[in-house]
Amino acid sequence: MKFTSSDKQPSKGVSAVETLIGRQTEIVGDTSFSGGLHVDGVLTGAVIARTDKPAHLSVSESGRIEGEVRVPTIVLNGIINGDVHALEKITLGGKARVNGNVVYRSLEMQAGAQVNGRLTHESNVPAAITHKQDGESPESSESHVIDGRDAFHHQQANG
Repeated sequence: MKFTSSDKQPSKGVSAVETLIGRQTEIVGDTSFSGGLHVDGVLTGAVIARTDKPAHLSVSESGRIEGEVRVPTIVLNGIINGDVHALEKITLGGKARVNGNVVYRSLEMQAGAQVNGRLTHESNVPAAITHKQDGESPESSESHVIDGRDAFHHQQANG
């Protein structure tokens, strides 16, 4: 794996990739980790970051996860079939596919990425950039939900 200066780096406090799941590897069962995890192969089962240490997940174009994902920082270029909880930030590359709901604090999405489920912004977690309406307190725990399927059907109906 080659990193260049333009590649997304793990969030502050997270070391480089410590665990690599290769293209020819398939792991069945829940996975718990800390540090950096990079998936080129297939993980079937929940992927959960340990809460006592920083964690970063990256999934390449050839990588796939079949199950729920709960990780602070995620860079996705492959496929996740399951709900995703990005406690800090999720970056969806142009070939990313999520078939499930995405709960996030910060979202970056490139053209071509697909989410087939709901996008839910958790505003009760302090975010780097917040938007509040007049009279709204900063402690508001309101969530903002976008359902990609509804937006698509609305766009198709209105031409």
